[in-house]
This record gives sequence, structure tokens and C-alpha cells, in this order.
Amino acid sequence: MGLSSVFSTAISGLQASETVIDVSGNNIANANTAGFKASNVQFATQFLQTLSIGSAPSGNLGGTNPQQIGLGALVSSISPDFSQGTLQISSNPSDLAIQGDGFFTVQTQNGQQLYTRNGAFKLNGNNQLVTANGDKVLGFGVDSGFNIQSTNLVPISIPLGSAAVAKATQNVSLQGTLSPSGAVATTAAITQTGALGDSSFASPNTSGTTAAIAPTPDIVGPGTTATAASSGSGGMTASSTYSYEVVFVDAAGKESMPSAAFSATLGGSDDSASLANIPTDSTGKYVARRIYRTDANGTTYKLLTTINDNTTTNFTDSTADGSLGASLNTTTLTGNYSYYVTFATATGGPGHGFESAPSSLVGPLNVINGRVVLSNLPTDSSGQYTVRRIYRCSATDPNSFTFVTEIPNNTAGVSYTDNNSDASIASNAALDMTGPRATTNTLLINLMQNSTTGLHHVFSSGGTLTLSATKGGRTLTTKSLTVTNNTTVLDLVTFMQQATGIQTGSGSDPANPIPTDGGSGLAAGGYVTANGQLELVSNNGTDNAVAIGESSLQFTPSGGTIAQSINLNFNQTQAATGSGAVADFLVYDSLGIPLNVRVTMELQSQNGSQSTFRWFADAAQNDPASGAGISAGTGLVTFDGNGKLLSTSNSTLSIQRAHVPSNKPLSIDLDFSQVSGLAATTNSLAAGSQDGFAPGKLTSYTIGTDGIITGSFDNGTQRDLGQIRLARFANPSGLSAQGQNLFAAGVNSGLAVLGNPGSDGIGTISSGAIELSNTDLSKSLISLISASEQYQGNARVIQTAQQLLTTLININGTV
Repeated sequence: MGLSSVFSTAISGLQASETVIDVSGNNIANANTAGFKASNVQFATQFLQTLSIGSAPSGNLGGTNPQQIGLGALVSSISPDFSQGTLQISSNPSDLAIQGDGFFTVQTQNGQQLYTRNGAFKLNGNNQLVTANGDKVLGFGVDSGFNIQSTNLVPISIPLGSAAVAKATQNVSLQGTLSPSGAVATTAAITQTGALGDSSFASPNTSGTTAAIAPTPDIVGPGTTATAASSGSGGMTASSTYSYEVVFVDAAGKESMPSAAFSATLGGSDDSASLANIPTDSTGKYVARRIYRTDANGTTYKLLTTINDNTTTNFTDSTADGSLGASLNTTTLTGNYSYYVTFATATGGPGHGFESAPSSLVGPLNVINGRVVLSNLPTDSSGQYTVRRIYRCSATDPNSFTFVTEIPNNTAGVSYTDNNSDASIASNAALDMTGPRATTNTLLINLMQNSTTGLHHVFSSGGTLTLSATKGGRTLTTKSLTVTNNTTVLDLVTFMQQATGIQTGSGSDPANPIPTDGGSGLAAGGYVTANGQLELVSNNGTDNAVAIGESSLQFTPSGGTIAQSINLNFNQTQAATGSGAVADFLVYDSLGIPLNVRVTMELQSQNGSQSTFRWFADAAQNDPASGAGISAGTGLVTFDGNGKLLSTSNSTLSIQRAHVPSNKPLSIDLDFSQVSGLAATTNSLAAGSQDGFAPGKLTSYTIGTDGIITGSFDNGTQRDLGQIRLARFANPSGLSAQGQNLFAAGVNSGLAVLGNPGSDGIGTISSGAIELSNTDLSKSLISLISASEQYQGNARVIQTAQQLLTTLININGTV
């Protein structure tokens, strides 16, 4: 390598010295830059030339060390020093300094998110906190209620002087276009629940009722016989065979399965037969027995006699052929059968009298060519009913129940034997699972609903019911109703009508009553139908169409915390028609409380010279003395043939403030002069202006150590205006400098950990202070001198090497 390597070595030293001079110069240049962090240069040796690797000790040799020649120096790192800079007090409240770790987060003009320690901030023309070069400082903003919204980073805004003293809204100017060529609002949306019942009426208790296979009279056990006899007056045919069967009969006249046949063969002089040991009922379910007999040598069994006790066991038969009664019913059942029992107030079957809700299910019972006996039929202890009705499913449809029979008495312990075929009851009336229908006077705690799981109470107890409905496809504010033991269905219907803003009667415009629905002829409002259905008839027009979804009603029992959905199965039975427009806007009461108002306009009528729209106003925070009403007014607006405002029948909306200590009511005049009645493809309506204001005027602010910006208003109140968020990095030395005292996350800095000042290892904020540069001038100057000397030394190495090479060349030239 020789002398030539010396040049490379010295050059690396020169370059390293230059780097130190550059860095030190930059540190010195930024000694007065707020938030500047000085950098330090670290050197490392470069390559090495190995002349000998040395040798290990041996028995005869003590060992030698490696022989290596260094080949220069290199810069191993240039690391910023993020140690705390000195804080300097400032009179500007927007000057901020961080004590501890962390960086301010800013947003550049191109939307890039960068970080800085320079807290010399100011307010721009939009009252936003910005850096000296206009980058926006980021943090948490606040909502209209001055609540910090800790969701997204937004530019910090401090609206000094932009808020006014509270003033109640008195006037709202509306603007838009309402086309007279749209559909006239003649039809209202009608929504309706399924049938609902009333559990205050007793229903049968079938806990003691059983379903069993009907018994077959036993002729073997008692040894039942029929023997020929001659009375001299009998009418039976001599020299003939007669067969007999016995059945048990219940209180309803229904028969058990017939017994096995037994017979008597008469001799040439016999005219009667004696029956002995006739079977008796041992179950206690039957009140009589019937004996059926054939004619002489016949096969068809007909009624011979009825024994109306359970003790007689002998009978003499002398009945002539042709004198027997009805034929024996041989119908049997096969399948799985279940039963329901109801109470009623009048005989005649379903549809006659008042009928209760059904009992619990009795069964199912699997029957094969047999009959079913229902024992211990329930009796009414309330005194409300006189009749029991029995319903049964078919073998092919276990979920549909039809009428079987009616037992017109209330005697306890009564049994019924069922031998009705599926075909014989298929066309009978179906069971009404709901029972007595709810009326306006039904208590909510007695309100019943039939579902796939059976009949159940809608409200298990008292509590709080909330309604979150929609109107014209737009969400309405949630309203609540306190349910007590005395709350009725009428209270519920009234609550839903009020909470959805359905206006009834003449509203606030007595001279122009609200029109009825053109489809049903019903006036707008809430109803309970004769079938126990809750029904809401909206005001006419599609934008007034009220809809209640499956989860719109939520009920929280008293003392509970978990709400449960009350799905009353509201379905729209009639769709609304009619075009219009909707405007949503804010107004303020005398306390400066913001109130949401929605004005809906619907085309009510039009003719060859003018068009008339009806407006409806809803105020979500309407606070009447009682109830949950949100209606705030209605009236007519008429336009002439040129689309100009012709007249208004009423232009004042009124918002009740019964339970709020503000001036009441809040009356607001609606100005329709900027609304046009010209034809348009799409109707539009908006609030152009309103003259109310929220309270206070922001006059000053302070920023706490936790970054929360607190505004002081001239009415003496204070509100949070936002919160500055800081960012922390695992390796701040890995940040990439972007100029203007800004840094960007680097590949080795780690991700930014955002947090509030004073938390998660992040430093606190000092308001009215600036963090100065942490440049140590004396240290930087010494580094500069040291680097200069190092530079000169390396230059002298080059000079010496040059002189040696020159000498060498001269030697070569003299040879």
C-alpha cells in the first residue's frame, strides 16, 4: 500500500472533520431557534490493513501480536440531542412549551401530519391555532355542548370574540322551491300491530287435566254373558243369533271404545235374552253405559239401551228387530293429538259470547286406532264464564287447532271422550290464541301478545319504555314513557302519537283543520281497533309517514339496567302519498339552549290558479307540561300562479319549555317569503337564517398542563374549547427532520404514541412559555476548534506524504 494509502486515510479524517464543523456550525446557528435540538457527531474507525495476524505462544516461542495499520475514520452517527431546553417565559398564552418527552402534532398545508417541539403558536384568521409557518396544531375538538370529542384529531380552534350573548330565536327565514306539479298529499301512512290480548280475564288452568287412551269395557274379567230366555212376551226372533257390545258414556254423551262382542243364540221357543255381569267403569270418568245389539243374525250394532248408573250389571233384552236406535259409532283416531281448552260466556261455539285465552297445551298423546279421553276438565272459578270449549290439532298439522266441542256447564271433574275424525273438524273454527282483545282500558301489565313461543305478557312489570321511531325515513328523537301498574293501552297509544309528532284535530290553525286520511277516512292519531290492534294514522304525505321498527321500542324494568326489545310487529297497512320537502335547523331558547326543529311541507291542494302546502313543525326537545308531544305547529302556505307567496294561514311555531327555566313558550315566526312555488324537479327546503344565539362571548383562554384549553366568556362562565394532544416516540433520534423545526416519523423512530399531556410517559405543557434551543455554545465552539485542529492535522499528513513521494521520485530520477 505504501504512501498512497496515507492520502486516503488523511482524506477520511478531513471529511470527518468537515462533518463535525458542519454539525457544530448548525448547532451554533440555531442557538436562538425555539425548540431546536442540537446534534452530536460520533466517529468510528474505518478499514484496517493487516500485515500479520500474529502467532500463539508455544514451547520455544512466547507468541507475537497482530500487526495492523488503520485506514482512516468515518462518521458512525449524527444524533439529535432531545434533552430538555431552557424554558423562557412569554406573555402570549398561545406560546407553549413541553416539559418532558413529547412533540406537538401539526398538519401541514398538504395534509401531512408532522411533529415539532417549537411551541411558538398563534391564531390565524379562522381562529385556529397554527405554527409560525401556518401549520395547524392538532388535538381534540368540542361539540356544541363544549364536550371534548376524544375520537379524531382535528385542528384546534379558539374562537375568540366570535360567540354572542344568549338570545332566543324569534325569526327563521326559510328558502327553497316547492313544486305545485307533485303528487297531492291525500293519503297517510297507516301502521298497525298484530292482535293483542288482555290477561285480566281468566283462562283455563289445565294443570290437572290429562289426555289418555279411552278405555275399552272389559267383558272377560266380570264374565259377561248373554243367554237365551223365554218370557212369552219378547219380540226377538227364535232360532236366531244376537250379538252385543258395551260402551262407556261420559257427561257430554261421548262414548269410549266398544267392548269385544258377546252373543246369545235363541232356541225355537226363545223370544228374549238375559245379559249378566255387564262391565262397569272403574276409572270414574264415565257416567253411563250403552248396550248395542245386532238384529237377528245381523252384523250392524245399534243402540239397545242406556244404563244411567255404574252399578247395574244385569239386563233382559226382549226388543224386536227394527226397534233398535242409532248405529254404533266406530270411528277411531290414529296420530299425535294435542288439545287446548277455553272458557266462553255463551253457547253456540266460536263466535258466540266472550271467549278466554286458551289454556296450556294438553298432550300430545300418541293414539293408534283408539279414542282420547280428557279428564278433569278445568272449571271457571272467576264467575265470568259458563261454557268450556275444546280445540284439537290434526294428525298432519300439530300447530293448527280447530273447534271440537262445547261443554255447556261448569261441573268439576268432567271428562270428554274424543272420537272426532280430522275430516269432521277440519272446517270448524280455528282457535284464537290471543283471547280477549285489548282495549283502550287494558292495563299494560295485562297486555298479551301471541308469538311463535306462545302467548306471553308484553310488559312483565313496571319500568321505562323508550320509542325511537322514524318519520319520512328520518330518525326521531328517542322519547320515554314510565310504565306503572295503572298505565293503560290508551296511554301507550297516546304516547306513541305524541312522540312521533302526529298532529290531530285543528292543531295550531283552528280555521284549517288537519285533513283526514283519504284512504281509510280516519283522522290522524292513535287507535285501538276492535281486534285489539294498536294503529297509528300519520299525517298525510310521504315525509310524515311514521314507521316503528322491530327494535324501536325498548323496555327497561324498574330497578333493571338492561333494556329489552318490545316487538309489537308493527306493519304498514297503507302507504302514504304526497310530495313535499323537509328542513332541519337549530333554534335557541332564552337560556341559549339549542333546540332541534324539523319543518315538513306537504302539497295539500292545487288548482288552476294556486297551490297550497301545509307545514308541520316538530321540536325534538319540546317540553310540554305532560306527555311526550313534539308537535310545534302547523299552517297553510299558498303560492299564486307566478310561484310567489300569496298567503299564510299561520306562520308561528311554538315550543313548550314547561320544565326548563327559560321564557315559555318559545314562539318563532317562520318567514316563507324566500320560498318559491315554481315547478322544480326536486322539492327543496332549508333554513336560510335564524336570529337566535347560544350564550356567552369568548374573551380569553388558558391552556393547562394537561393540554385542555379552557375558554373564559364575558358572562363569567368557562367551557372547554379543546385539548392539545402530544406524540411520543420510542426512539426520537430516529425521526426524520423536515426543516422548519418539523419532524416526520422515521423507519427507526417507531410509531407515534398519541396521548394527553402528563399521561403515558408524555411530558406536560407550560402555557405562556417557549422552550429555547438546547445548543451548548461553549461545547459547540470547543467541538469546532477541535475539528479545526483535526482538519489541519490531516492536511499536514497529506503534505508530509507528498514531500516523501517527491523525494522518492527524485531518487528514482537520479538512478
